[in-house]
Amino acid sequence: MNEKAAVLVTFFALAICATPVGLAAEGQTESPASIAKRIGTVKTINGNALTLTQTSGPEVSVTIQPTARILRLAPGDKDLKNATPLQAADLHVGDMVRVRGSGSADGSSIAALEVIVITQAAVAAVTDQMKQDWQKRGAGGLVDTVDAATGNVTLSIPSLAGKKPLVIHTTKDTVVHRYAPDSVRPEDAKLSSLADIHPGDQLRARGNRNADGTEMNAEEIYAGVFPQFAGTVKSVDASSGILSVQDLTTKKTLQVKVSADSQLHKIPAEMAQMFAVRLKGTMPAGMPGAGGARPAGQGNGPPPSPSGSTWSGGAGNRPNGPPDLQRMLSRMPSTTLAQMNLQKGDAVIILATEGTATSPRTAVTMLSGVEPILQAAPSASQAMMLTPWSLGGGAPGGDASQ
Repeated sequence: MNEKAAVLVTFFALAICATPVGLAAEGQTESPASIAKRIGTVKTINGNALTLTQTSGPEVSVTIQPTARILRLAPGDKDLKNATPLQAADLHVGDMVRVRGSGSADGSSIAALEVIVITQAAVAAVTDQMKQDWQKRGAGGLVDTVDAATGNVTLSIPSLAGKKPLVIHTTKDTVVHRYAPDSVRPEDAKLSSLADIHPGDQLRARGNRNADGTEMNAEEIYAGVFPQFAGTVKSVDASSGILSVQDLTTKKTLQVKVSADSQLHKIPAEMAQMFAVRLKGTMPAGMPGAGGARPAGQGNGPPPSPSGSTWSGGAGNRPNGPPDLQRMLSRMPSTTLAQMNLQKGDAVIILATEGTATSPRTAVTMLSGVEPILQAAPSASQAMMLTPWSLGGGAPGGDASQ
């Protein structure tokens, strides 16, 4: 499933499914129990027969009935009254559709009485609009408190300079999604509610903020559990992609699976050293690894790099603040588990899925070459939050540290 599929599901769920229209063509009735609905991409067309690749689930055979209505919905339009009537001959392979009609007992086929079409160009336009809107009006962090009575969620955005609070206001119209315990993909998330959001969740919301940026009226929310920890490698099974890692905080041994979607980065030694120096100089007093006053003459500028030259910080630097690890990683090339060549005792920082009772956690992001960072700031892996938002595709993209 790809990003377009996630947009399609969201688009249909919020627009078409909310439109009070009849399920059958004029003059034709169906009992509610027999009505089936499928969303997906047209894979093949043969006259009135379609093969539909679903956004979730196996392929479905669709037979468009002679009395079926076929409509094309424009991007952003939430009312079928403005849809354009089509004929079966107007459909094309690659079109995104929602079909409704009489389904077979095994769910493998549908006699379609209604076909709603969104063209590839329309989906691409909506995808781009959603991405830009999430980047412009999205914000995210760790859930601190949830007040069911007021519908408010308080986030804390952690950094080595402290925590920045953000109050998220929800209403009955706020659309809440819950990530699956074994997936970071937005398209695998399920519709949820405020009651399913808990302290410690990572949450990203989209909406309008007040003037000082301390509050947001959320239109859409994605939340889930993504544990992050620093550890040392105990063993690596390259054939299965399973790592055994000892958590440096809890001392427990955890099993972590590396999948094709996992983002792996090996931080170059010089970059890790520069990052460590920057961390040590920006940590609040009292935090393990916090540095003292800078030598005279350095002022508030960045510390010198190991080579003696002044480090501008590059992609990961924030003026007069801690470096942004997430942004730095977004500009680094990904690697593979084999290329990482992890050995017993190597230090890693891992952001993972929650996992299930029958499956290990799956790595969302894994960093190696982090020994200098952890030596300079033992609490760095907890204070600097890695985020899954830009790694899974779909709607909640962008930088969660905004």
